[in-house]
Amino acid sequence: MATQDTQLDAVAEREALLLAPYAMFSALSSGRKFAEPAHRYRGPFQRDRDRIVHSTAYRRLSGKTQVFTREMGDYHRTRLTHTHEVASISRTVGRALRLNEDLVEALALMHDIGHPPFGHAGEDVLDECLKDHGGFSHNRQALRIAEIIEQRYPEFPGLNLSYEVLAGQQTRINKHGAPERPLLEVQVVEAADSVAYDTHDVDDALQLRLLSMKELAEVPLWKQATERVGRRYQALDEGELRRAVLHELLDWQIGELLAVAQRRLETWNIDCLAAVRAADFVVAPEGELAELKAQLEKFLYARVYRNPLVVASRRIAQDQLRAMFYGYCQRPELMPESFRTRCDEYGLERSVCDYLAGMTDRFCQAEFTRLFAA
Repeated sequence: MATQDTQLDAVAEREALLLAPYAMFSALSSGRKFAEPAHRYRGPFQRDRDRIVHSTAYRRLSGKTQVFTREMGDYHRTRLTHTHEVASISRTVGRALRLNEDLVEALALMHDIGHPPFGHAGEDVLDECLKDHGGFSHNRQALRIAEIIEQRYPEFPGLNLSYEVLAGQQTRINKHGAPERPLLEVQVVEAADSVAYDTHDVDDALQLRLLSMKELAEVPLWKQATERVGRRYQALDEGELRRAVLHELLDWQIGELLAVAQRRLETWNIDCLAAVRAADFVVAPEGELAELKAQLEKFLYARVYRNPLVVASRRIAQDQLRAMFYGYCQRPELMPESFRTRCDEYGLERSVCDYLAGMTDRFCQAEFTRLFAA
């Protein structure tokens, strides 16, 4: 059986063969808040990935809204399927750039773990409810889950993830306000998230008939992707054309991300982590494609995210969640003991929010009906 030192050597040897000098090497990790011995057959970022996948919060993403609630059908993405798609795109880009795929995957699987029920609709109402208590955001909630809420190990609270994964999530909170640029692995996940929702929100909206192919033909990014498909295929029916254009959108965006990143890495002479930290963002769209994506996102906001059916569903969910927040604040004994016991340390309102944020859409609706419906 391999010793821990032997396994660490094997991880280092593998990464030396595969990773670029500007990647995040496992041996350079700053470790964890609660020190742990090295694992006998997994590197540190593999352990992070596995801890996230086996967490309660991760499993519950399967029952949480991405954009459209389950009442609107069962084809569209949940928060979990979106997370899988982001992880898939992230791994593709990370491998092409010779980055640390274990870290990339852990960051991708972590990125939306703090979302409450009903997606951004739930996030907005919880932020409103907590306006006098520090507010709420799914990115900050992800850190609370990783550091406090998950209780899976006797030695420490939370998941005790590496500082690199926690810092990557913190970057999503700070965005461009950080004094130095994030790791390329973090930048990859941020870019992959944009690629995923720009493509898949269109797919879901078409399936739900909130959009038509005719309407999308007027959107420059979709129009150009359709023209690209038309140069390769003839006489596609509407379903075949839709799928082909969606594939083209993914391939086009990912290909451009890689081309831009590889050019910047070369022209900016990025050959180590210090150079990554000092440079501008490497993995990000630029030029015409960035403008086309911005136009598509503006169109989606007006025609999909503000669609009357979506807005009506959002309003119902928000009214329920708001009533539950104030109901639990008035009667905290209705919450599980594990959340009640945290009230002294974190406050009643924050503890109620932690409980609500962990719910799936279905459980939230069931508890509202059981406890608070008039």
